[in-house]
Amino acid sequence: MSGKKIEVNVHSKLTVVSDTPVQPGKTYPLSVLDHAMGKHTLHIIFYYRYDRVDKGGSSDLGRLRASLSDVLSYYPPVTGRLMIDEQNGNWVVKCNDAGVRVLKAKVNCTLDEWLTKSGGDERDLTAWDDMPNEDPHIWSPFRIQLNDFEGGGLAIGLSCPHMYADPHCATILTKSWTDIYRRQAISYSPFFHPPGLRGRTTNPNTNTKSAAFYAAKSKYFPMETSTKMSSATFRFSDSMVKKHLSDVQISCPNATAFEFLTALFWSAILHVKSTPCKITIGVDFRKLLEAPLPNGFFGNALHFSSVECNEEDIKKSGSEYLTKIVHEHCLSSHTEEEFWSAIDWFESQKDDAGKFSAPFSMYGPELTSLNLEHMFAYGAALDDKKPLHVSYHVGNLESEGVILVLPSQEEGLGRTVMVTLPEDQIANVCQNEDILRLEPIMLVSGRQF
Repeated sequence: MSGKKIEVNVHSKLTVVSDTPVQPGKTYPLSVLDHAMGKHTLHIIFYYRYDRVDKGGSSDLGRLRASLSDVLSYYPPVTGRLMIDEQNGNWVVKCNDAGVRVLKAKVNCTLDEWLTKSGGDERDLTAWDDMPNEDPHIWSPFRIQLNDFEGGGLAIGLSCPHMYADPHCATILTKSWTDIYRRQAISYSPFFHPPGLRGRTTNPNTNTKSAAFYAAKSKYFPMETSTKMSSATFRFSDSMVKKHLSDVQISCPNATAFEFLTALFWSAILHVKSTPCKITIGVDFRKLLEAPLPNGFFGNALHFSSVECNEEDIKKSGSEYLTKIVHEHCLSSHTEEEFWSAIDWFESQKDDAGKFSAPFSMYGPELTSLNLEHMFAYGAALDDKKPLHVSYHVGNLESEGVILVLPSQEEGLGRTVMVTLPEDQIANVCQNEDILRLEPIMLVSGRQF
C-alpha cells in the first residue's frame, strides 16, 4: 500500500421503505431474551467480488434497492421504530413503515488490499450511531452501508441493536434479501412469535446452573477502564482443521470443530494473561429444543453458560485438556431444561408492572466464545457471487474478550475465527505457535465496536 491512508468516504444517504404498507397500528413486542441483549449492538459485513454500479454509469442502487424494498415487506419490525409500551415499560416496535437507513460509501483501495494488506478498520464499513436517549421513535434501528472498492468489489455492512436480532436472525434477513435479488423464493420465511420463548407459567424452574449463572452475571458492574480492544481474523482450511481435530479426537472422540478451536484460542489467551481460568460459552439453541424453532425465528435465541478449568491440568495437556472440558460442558449444559430455566429466571426478574429488569453484559465478564458454525452467511449470494468473506462483530463489550467461531467460504470443516481482545494481548495471540501450526490466513482487523 506504500503508506497510502485508507479512507471510507460516505457520500450519500437515503431511506428505503417496504413495497407493501403495514397494517396501521401494528406493533411487535420484544421478548425477554431480546431485552436481555439491550447493552450490545450487532454488526455484520458481507464482502463480495462484485461491482454494483449499473451499466451506463448510474450510481443508483438499482436491483439492490428494489430487492431490499421487496424483502422489507416480509419484515415489518425491521422498518419500524422503537418505543416504550406505556402499560409495562418494555420495548416494543411500532411497525410504521419508517424504513431502513442506507448509506453509500467509497473505499480508496481494492477489496484484496483491504482484506489482506491494508489494516483497514471494519468499523468504517458499517453505519452506526447509538440509540438516542430521547425520541428513539425517529431513529432507524437497522442501518445498511454499501461500500464500493476501487477496481470493483462490494462490502455490505448491516448494523442493528442486538436486542432486535442475534447473529442468526440478522444473517437470515440478509440471505432473504439476496434470495429476492436473485429472483428466487426466500429460503427461510420469517417467523414472528416472541411468546415462543416466554417463561413457563406452570412449574417455572430457577434452580439450575443456568439460573445461578445469570443471577451472578447480573450483579457484575464493570469498573471504569480505558482498555482498548482490537480484533483479528483467522481463516483455517478444511484440511488443517480435520488434521488437528482428528489428533484431539483420539482422547475426545466426539469433539467438534467449535470445541477444538475454542480450546485452541482459550489456551493461547491464558498464556498471555493472569486471570481466572473461566470461559463463557454461547450457543444458538433454535435447533437444540425438543420442538425446534424454525430457522426464520425473528429475535434472540442465545444461551450462555460458564465453564472453568484447572490451571495445573492446562500445564500438563494444554488445548487437548481444554477441548475435553468444553466438550463435556456442552453435553451437560446445552439441554432443554437449562434453556427454559434461563428464560424462567429472566421472567422472574420482572417488577409488579411486568417490566423486565435492566440489561447487563451478556458477553462476559469472562472471556466469551460464541458458536456461530451454523450460520448461512455464505449462501447470501449476489447473482452467482457468493460472499468472499463475512465478518461478525458485537458492540459495547464489557469483558475480557470474545471469540467467534464462524463458517468459512470453504465447505467442510473450514472455519473462520474472529477474536476481540485487549490490544496488549492480540499481538501475542496472533503469534501463538499452536495457532500458527494450523497455517491460518490472517484477514482484516480493527478496533472494537
